[in-house]
Amino acid sequence: MTKDTAKPSALVSTQWLADHLSAPDVRVVDATTFLPGSERDAAAEYRECHIPGAVFFDIDDVSDHSTDLPHMLPPPEKFSAKVRKLGLGDGNTIVVYDANGGGMAAARVWWMFRVFGARSVFVLDGGLPKWQREGRPTEDIPPVPTPRHFTARMNRTLLRSVEDVLANLETGREQIVDVRAAARFTGEAQEPRPAAKVGHMPGAKNLPWAELYDPATGEMLKPDALAARMAAAGIDLARPVTASCGSGVTACTLALAAHEVGKTDVAVYDGSWAEWGNRDDTPVERGA
Repeated sequence: MTKDTAKPSALVSTQWLADHLSAPDVRVVDATTFLPGSERDAAAEYRECHIPGAVFFDIDDVSDHSTDLPHMLPPPEKFSAKVRKLGLGDGNTIVVYDANGGGMAAARVWWMFRVFGARSVFVLDGGLPKWQREGRPTEDIPPVPTPRHFTARMNRTLLRSVEDVLANLETGREQIVDVRAAARFTGEAQEPRPAAKVGHMPGAKNLPWAELYDPATGEMLKPDALAARMAAAGIDLARPVTASCGSGVTACTLALAAHEVGKTDVAVYDGSWAEWGNRDDTPVERGA
């Protein structure tokens, strides 16, 4: 069941998923993760309650374990092997959700699949909270997926390294947009992960990721409202954009939001502040 692509949206509604939940080629993914200090266990919550048939995608497991940075993008062969075991492969329509207010973790997994070449991958608008508010079914028995081959074709244009961002400080080619909360951007608040420095990258713009969502429903704002928020933050959508955040997760919400307004080429700085805030060679500014 291929989603209608007449409208190039990366979002699907809860009604769409309910209508297609039993389609043989639709796969549902629970991507829930929580910030450090939340004292919540995403895997345990998944086992207690998830959308029927959903598999659990652990971003800390499906990551590069050769670095001490959190949940960095894994090599293509590791990503392919991990998602194969989850039954996610070529020819599937993949719908990702999470249990957060808004879809920060779902956006991260959506971005990961896009980096590795998947195109029929979508985010459930409003996530599990909206699904539950509407009284739709859930279950507490994890499925036993049938392994399915996934062909990973890495699209490096969607990914930025610390070297790329340092070079960009000289060229100014790309706009750096930091989606952390304003107090973290200005350096007035501490980071949830250990950081030697607080503040932001020189010249970066700030658009907190939560402002991309309707606080009442957890759904992403409509394209016109998203475009207005981006313009108010000083983002020129005609120019290249690299998104950054605390550890490369919420930055993906900006990539998703930009996709909804027709800009599909937003890159993500995977190391984000977990890396930038702990190096000696990375300059920092404080204040607005």
